Amino acid sequence: MKILLAPAETKLEGGDLPPLDLSKFILQKDVVTEYEKFISSSSIEELSKWFGLKNLELCKKYKRTIKELSTMKAIQRYTGVAFEAIKYNELSSKAQNYIDENVIIFSNLFGVLNANTLIPDYKFKQGALLPNLNTEKFYKENLKAKLDLELGDEILDLRAGYYDKFYKPTASTITYKFLKNGKVVSHWAKHYRGELVKQIALNNITNFADLMNFKFDNLELVEIQEKKNIRTIIMNII
Repeated sequence: MKILLAPAETKLEGGDLPPLDLSKFILQKDVVTEYEKFISSSSIEELSKWFGLKNLELCKKYKRTIKELSTMKAIQRYTGVAFEAIKYNELSSKAQNYIDENVIIFSNLFGVLNANTLIPDYKFKQGALLPNLNTEKFYKENLKAKLDLELGDEILDLRAGYYDKFYKPTASTITYKFLKNGKVVSHWAKHYRGELVKQIALNNITNFADLMNFKFDNLELVEIQEKKNIRTIIMNII
């Protein structure tokens, strides 16, 4: 069972591991090349709009080549709500290994990353497009066959819906919706997606059968909906 996760806009700075090794990437080389060209040729004002940042000093920080920056694991680089809930650095080595081997993170720049793929600090706002390369279209056209083969027969899809533009699984898929007081939550959904990953890793859940029999802390089952290859599990936050 592979777990698909969305990235986060916020990222931890720095790192103490070697710079990006593009020889380990295939499709992403083209995107990184176009990204570097765009960043180097754009003004700070243009980048402010593209990054979605009003702070021009912060924009200057990102107007640089990412190929020479130090790196860290992708699962440690991202610092959004879901990743704060996972608390990767506080997990046992066994749980960390589970995440390294089974969590796939979608990236606006890199397409898809294993949780332990080494990446630098970068800025690429969700929905932003490079002038000479539509990354949404590029990854949708080039990732499908590769991921269908590599992800196997069971996929836990915890991504935001936006990332269906990059890849929509054809294998048997489970997704989750979270309710609070009878209403679907959005911000808290990110937190509980991270909670699911943490609890799954701690309990070494490797297949749908074990997942369906597992009782998550602070969540109770409301309903299971099925449509084509997707099973949506609706949970109430308690």
